[in-house]
Parts: sequence; structure tokens; C-alpha cells
Amino acid sequence: MVSKRKGDDTEEMTSRERKKLKVAGARTIAVQPPVSASGSGTVQSSGNAFAGPSSTTVRFDSMQGLPASIDVEMFTEARAYEIDAMQKAIKTAGESVTHRVWQTLPRHLRRRAASHDVRRVPLRLRDKARAEMVPVTRRILKRGRSKQGKTKQVSRTESLLRRQRDKTWLETHIWHAKRMKMENMWGYRLAVTPTEKSFRPSHRASMHGSILHDSSYHSLIELKGPENILRNVLDLCCDPQCTGMKRSMTGARVLETDLYKSGSYPFDLIAPVTIMWRPLPVGNTSAPANASQAKGSSKRRRKRKNDAPVNAAPQSPTRVIWVRSHPAVFDDIFAALQGSASLVLEAEKQRHKDVYAEVEIVDLRGSVNAFEIMGPKASQVIKGALSVVADDDRQEFKKFWPSLTDLQTTASLPRGIVIGMKVLDPRLKFPPKNAKLRMDGQHPATPAMTFPAAILAQSEIWDEEQRSALKKPTYKKKDLDARRSKNLVPGTPLSPLRQDDRIPLLLIQRSLESPSSTHGIHGWMVVVPAGWGMPFLPSLVHTGTRVGGQRERGSQAFEAGTAYFPRDFPCTEFYDKHWDERAVKEKAKWNRTPPAKRANFKKLGTRSPWRADWEVVLGLPVASEVDENLVPAQREPQDAMEVDKAPTVRPWLLRGPEVPTILAKATQNFNHGAGLLAEINRLRTKRGMDVLDASYRPEDLLKGALVMVRLKMVSRGAPNDLAIIYRIDDDEARKIIKEKGKIREGADSNEPAEAAPPQTSIIGYVTTGNMSLSRGEGFAIGAIPVSVLLELRQQAQRYGFLARGKPQLMWL
Repeated sequence: MVSKRKGDDTEEMTSRERKKLKVAGARTIAVQPPVSASGSGTVQSSGNAFAGPSSTTVRFDSMQGLPASIDVEMFTEARAYEIDAMQKAIKTAGESVTHRVWQTLPRHLRRRAASHDVRRVPLRLRDKARAEMVPVTRRILKRGRSKQGKTKQVSRTESLLRRQRDKTWLETHIWHAKRMKMENMWGYRLAVTPTEKSFRPSHRASMHGSILHDSSYHSLIELKGPENILRNVLDLCCDPQCTGMKRSMTGARVLETDLYKSGSYPFDLIAPVTIMWRPLPVGNTSAPANASQAKGSSKRRRKRKNDAPVNAAPQSPTRVIWVRSHPAVFDDIFAALQGSASLVLEAEKQRHKDVYAEVEIVDLRGSVNAFEIMGPKASQVIKGALSVVADDDRQEFKKFWPSLTDLQTTASLPRGIVIGMKVLDPRLKFPPKNAKLRMDGQHPATPAMTFPAAILAQSEIWDEEQRSALKKPTYKKKDLDARRSKNLVPGTPLSPLRQDDRIPLLLIQRSLESPSSTHGIHGWMVVVPAGWGMPFLPSLVHTGTRVGGQRERGSQAFEAGTAYFPRDFPCTEFYDKHWDERAVKEKAKWNRTPPAKRANFKKLGTRSPWRADWEVVLGLPVASEVDENLVPAQREPQDAMEVDKAPTVRPWLLRGPEVPTILAKATQNFNHGAGLLAEINRLRTKRGMDVLDASYRPEDLLKGALVMVRLKMVSRGAPNDLAIIYRIDDDEARKIIKEKGKIREGADSNEPAEAAPPQTSIIGYVTTGNMSLSRGEGFAIGAIPVSVLLELRQQAQRYGFLARGKPQLMWL
């Protein structure tokens, strides 16, 4: 059989082959045929382009024989055929192209729906694709250009600032907005959770790796004044149970406590706060703030020689305090500190009339950035991403910094320890590498012990002038990239220059843990000046650290078994606001759900499915239950005597490290309310406050008290938020003890559910509940009345729950 050959018969060629020959012919440039010597030869040979038709042949390897000038007309006539062939080839080649730019792309890059969009084409083909577009479509895509002219065009900076009119962006907002879901919260645009599925990986990172959270949105208030005045201000509005006030005054530790309204303890809880004292300069512990103050005080002493020595004001140095709190309660905390300062200054003025003292309260929001890095590898991340300056002469710091490599967890450090340092620009050594644990044989090397010290906490970040000078980095990223491109070896870190920035910062040990719990999470909080959020974030993230949002931060507190503000702080103003907003969203979602797919709260007997009724739990009258159209059967008190006898029960939350001690001492008294009142008055007197007013009766104080508890599930299942906590009476307790461990034979899986307990059995609500990944079982944080907690402990002691190690309620 004779095989087919191309060109033998065009009819037997396929369409693809004919098309291929057509395209090849269209792209072929015609060549002038040679002219024989015997022909008439109207077209002369083009042997030499410069000499014309009648010129002699010149060797190409010689420069001899070249004409001194060129005749353009003769040169064009000699090359007329070649020019015409080139023009025809260009025209035919363009007309023969049957594929547009989008058709030349590989299959995985083709987008049928977006074939009109030039930006979906690789960069090297965009110019050609733009030329192939229809002119009408080309005009439509030019929507980014302004019709008002260049003078009225809005710059990118102005457009970004315009989007921040009703909210504030963090310095790392654009980085987070590309990778996380954002929402408006507390006046900021904050990241809620990553777009990827990262709930379990984030938990594993906090337990075995490291996870970062940008907490720069927290508010910061600075107080400046005499040390004794500031101490009295804090004593008047802070929790009297805090035991670290004196040791935190050196500046070597931070103080985690709760803030109340001025002189209102135990009522009017605002929010938890973090208090940081600026350490005094080395060798200056009791000297006056400056020489002028000492000079002025000596002059006043000479003028009032006859005054009693009792009225002489003690010398107190000027100190600085930072109070860090949740951004939603900034106004309340600022007002509480301002009120406490006014009361203390007024009392100081009455005590020492010849001494003038003042307290300066400044809003420092936006002055610093803070990154929370939690997990056992947080120390290695910081050691790998940051480089300290070489001129730090502190021996304590020289001992601490090398030991950071071998630190397996910050739980081995003192709680709240503060480390001050100065580091180089982290972009100089980008990309960073994590520090690796040094192995001593088969086990990691033991790091050197670090103890809190004022000299170790020294940092220039406290100085406002230093922060203002560093508000804008000296070099932009493109400047550092230009320096990096000049390195002979790619990837070599840049050598710091004299004009490079040196950034002061604070390292603060941070722990999330509760008493009698082994599921703590530990890490660091890095505080850097404003303007350095983005220079630090890529270096910290490039080490393999995960980034979390509000959901991940709340999950860390839940896994550690600690309360998280505001969802776990009943009896506070922002708690009510938070759950009111959440109730609106949950109710709207419930209304959108079909009846067959949603819970029937009416049949379940749920009185308030959207928020917790603490009034019902505490046994207080609820205003919503009273009908305005009905006439009350009992008359209201009319005279002053009956008004005074009316009970004044105020709900309040009992928190603090001494809660077990307070409840133990209260139970020693036959009247538990009187014992609780005595303990509260003892704490108030300890901090220089007056005892509670006589209008607060012991039984009313005990009736309105709530305490936070941790709950474990006895069997399978996990409680949700707003789950109801019921009480079991003695008969049910006996039944549970009797049937414990017995297998129910013949139990039907379709057995109807038991009837809901009565409303009178409700003793509390779950504020946060879910399946705990660290415990492997259902876990919840809630609140119950103090009186009920004391009764449950007595019931547990009667039936031996405590002795047998059965699950029980544990207070936070």
C-alpha cells in the first residue's frame, strides 16, 4: 500500500494539514528569483546594496571599495522587490492568524466567563489582548480613570482614610483583610477568624507550636504622678484581693486585676485590666522626681517652720503607670481612674495643705502596638525573628537572652515578668529562622534561671519623645530591598548601619491559667512603638507561626478554663450590651430557620432562649412579668419607714484569687451573709476604703452574689452557650448514686425525653460551653449564686461526692 505523502494530492490532505500549509505559506517571505545571463534582465542583480545595480562585487571581509555616499533613490530601486515582499508577508501573516490571545493559553488558564477581562491574561500577553479587544469593551474597562481630571482624582491614601471614618484600622489591617474575615468591633475593623479551616490547627499551634494575635486595639491609659498618690488611686478602684500590687511597683512584673468604679467594691465591676509600672532608673528608688521639686519643697519647709512634723509631706518619686484594658470599656475605665484621682488628691490636699500634687492622665491609644504570641515555641520565634543591639551592657539581660533559645515554655518563668530591650530592624535579617533547642545528650539543655528585676525591665519605649521619633521608619521596604539586591550572595542578611533604626520594646510573660487546672497556655506579649506593626509582623509570621483572630483568642481562654471578657463577666454593663447584640443576631437566625429544623423553645420550657435571666436565678423580681394594665394586690410602701425597709438587692460578681478563702471563712459563720459581709469589709479596710453602708444588709449581699464556676460533663455530650444549669434534690441525688455503674437492660433508644425541670430548679447559666479539645470532653464556664454554691457543697459532703472524687463544680 502506497503511503500518503504531503503535497502529492491536496484533496487527500486533512483540513488540519491544509490549514497548516496555508499558515506556513502566509508566513513565508518571497525571495527574488535569480536572473540568467542570457535574459533581457530588466531587474538588476542586488549584489551590493550601497553601490547600485552596476557596482562591482566586494568581498565581505574587506572594507575596501565602499562608496563615500549613498544614493537613496538608487538604493530603494535596488531593494524594491524585497521591501514589497516584506510588507506583503506582514499583512498575510497578521490575516492568517486564527487564534486570539485567550485561545493560545493552556486549558487551566482559560476563563470563559472572564475572557473579556485583560487582567486575567498573563502579563506578557496583556498588550496584545488589549489590542484585540472591541473598542466599546475597551472603554468600559477604563472605569478606574476619573472624568474630572488629574487634579480632582482621589489618591489611594485619601480613599483608604475615607473608609475609616466610622472605624479605625490597625497598622496590619490590609495584611489581615487579605487572609481573614473582618468585622466592625468596638470602633475598630478587626479580624474574626482566618478564611481557611483552622480551628483545630490553631488549637494545636497554641498547645504545641505558636500562634500570633495582633492585640494593638486594646486601649492604653497613662497615669503620671507621685508614687504614693498613684498607689492610693489604684487601691481605690482595683480589686482589693490582688496580692501583687507591691511587687509590681518595681516595674519588673505586670499586675493582672479587675477594675471597679471608685470606692464601689464589690459592686460596679467594669473589666479586667493589666497594670504596668515604669521602672525607676537604676540607683533611684526614693529620691524626688527632680531637683526643682526638692528645691521647692525645701523652700516651703523653711517658710512653715512652726508646722507640726505630722503635716510634712513624705518625699515620693514621680512614677508612670500604664493601664491596658478592653477597648469597649475605655470611657468607663478612664472615668473611674479620673474619679479615683480626684478623691485621692482631695484627701491629700486636706492632709497636707502646703503641698501641691497632681496626677496626669493621658490617652495613649495608637501609641504602641502589641502582639500576643502563645504556645511553647513562642520563645524560639522571638529569638529567631529579633536581633538585639550589641551595646546592651546589662549583665542580667546578657544572661537572659541566650537562655531564651532553650526555654521550652514560658510557664517556667515568673508570672508577668517584664523584659526591656532594644532590637534592630527585623527586616534586615529577613527571612528569619527559628531558634532551635540545644540538646544536652538526649534531653534539651536547661536554660538559666531568670528572676524579675527593675534593671531587666528598663526600656526607652516609655519615653514619649523616643516613640515619636520612631513613629515613621527611616527606610521603607523598597530601600532595604535595593540594599539587599547588592549583596553578592542572595539571602545574606543586611549588615546594620549607623543610620538604621534601633527599636525599643517590651517582652511581657503572658499566661492563661486558672487555679487547680493543668490546661494552661503560656507565651509572650511583644509591645513595640507605633509605626512598626508591619515591619515586625512578616518576620514573626514567616517563622511558621499561625495567625489568629477573635475566635482563636477566645478559644484559648476557654481551653485554659479562664473567663473571657465580656462574654463570661455577668453583672457588668458591657456584658449586657454584648449579649443584647448577640440575642438580636441569634433570634433573626432562628426566625429564618424552618420550624422543622429549629428548636421549639416553648415545648422545651425555655423561658429566655436568647440571654441569661440572672434575676430569675437570684430570685429577684422581673419587671417584664408585671402587667401594666393590672392593679397590684398589695399596696406599695408610702411612708419613709416602709421605703427604708424595702430590700435593696444588687447583683454582683465575686471574683479574685481569694474567693476560696472568702467562702471558707463565710461558711464558718452561722449566718453566711454576715460572714460574707465581714470579709468584704475587711478587704475594703485593707485598701483604705470605708466599710459598706449600713443599708446593705447581709442577707441582701449574699442573695445578689454570683460566682463563676467550671463544669464538667458526667457522661457524653457538650453544653452550648446559654445552657441552663439545674439543681438536683436529695431524692435525685440518691437515685443517681444508686444507679451509678448499672447498665440499663432493655432500654429503648426511641424512649421519649424526660420532662424539663421546673423553673425553680434553675440555678445558673453557661456563659461559654463547647467540646474541649484539650480535655477531650464537654466543658463549660458559667455562673451560679454564691448561696447555691454553698448549698451544693453541703449536699456533696452529705452524699460523699467530694470523697469519692465525683465531678463537681469548681469556682474560677
